[in-house]
Amino acid sequence: MRGNGNMQNMMKQMQKMQKKMADAQEELGEKQIEGTAGGGMVTVIVSGHKQVLDVKINEEAVDPEDVEMLQDLVLAATNDALKKADELTNSTMGQFTKGMNLPGMF
Repeated sequence: MRGNGNMQNMMKQMQKMQKKMADAQEELGEKQIEGTAGGGMVTVIVSGHKQVLDVKINEEAVDPEDVEMLQDLVLAATNDALKKADELTNSTMGQFTKGMNLPGMF
């Protein structure tokens, strides 16, 4: 019956890790990541869960003659913010999968 104790211990460790992962996921959701484009003309803020929280557009970026440029800046700032959110997620959640061979986790 020695193996059973090891199994219980392993299950406890897994539950602890799952709790830490859930806490880390929750913290990520509270983080605000900023992406910018056009030298700060457009700023997009996203959460760690990749929800767009805010879009700030500098008045100078608004040119009725060149709406396409503004669209490109918004797109670039959004992609910048999402890329940073991915990097934050990978570094935050990566600590849980280090040393574990779990394909497709993150």
